[in-house]
Amino acid sequence: MNSRWIDITTAQGETFSGYLSLPPAGKGPGIVLVQEIWGVNEHIRAVADQYALAGYVVLAPDVFWRLEPRVDLNYDEAGTAKAFELYQKVDTAQAAADVASALTTLRGLPEVTGKVATLGFCLGGQLAYRAAAIGQPDAAVAYYGGGINQHLDVADKVTQPILFHYAEQDGHIPQSAVAEVKARFAGKPNANFFDYPAVDHGFNCWGRTAVYNQRAAALALGRTLEFLSQHL
Repeated sequence: MNSRWIDITTAQGETFSGYLSLPPAGKGPGIVLVQEIWGVNEHIRAVADQYALAGYVVLAPDVFWRLEPRVDLNYDEAGTAKAFELYQKVDTAQAAADVASALTTLRGLPEVTGKVATLGFCLGGQLAYRAAAIGQPDAAVAYYGGGINQHLDVADKVTQPILFHYAEQDGHIPQSAVAEVKARFAGKPNANFFDYPAVDHGFNCWGRTAVYNQRAAALALGRTLEFLSQHL
């Protein structure tokens, strides 16, 4: 893959890094890909490369940089404990603003020749949604975004097309929380929801063997690529 780490500048002039993966053609529409709580690790970089191979310029910002730069954790017991420790400490409002800054950086890259989207997983799903309200990407995708129901006050600012993926057996996001999000977006033509039966939180992550579900992951990927092809 044609990939490298680049600098992202915040609205306050601070600098942090993000993993940039370029498509084989060298240019295309853009995606800000937002990490899970394990950081921009091997899995997230592979997902960035996956979308790059589909023709997108993908930037995965390091959203934990204010706590610890370039977090890269495994899914073992020690890595997961560290991931949850960082998750408890992160300022999610600041992290959402950093994702919006990554959008600005992405738009400014010469390789980006079209529209841009946010796409995130778990905590990253929440941040992709919140950044959609402040950074105004052209589209947004949230895979099992935890805590979105706690930030429905910004829902009216999410006017671009947005796609939500939810696991029906999610051990971290109760169905009552999903129902709150669906109710808030009811009647809004920009919102699309897909539910995946008999799968758990994190079903897209092949690094987490206990929850990974190949069929659900493939189906969600196909739906996401179709959605992005329509709106980017």
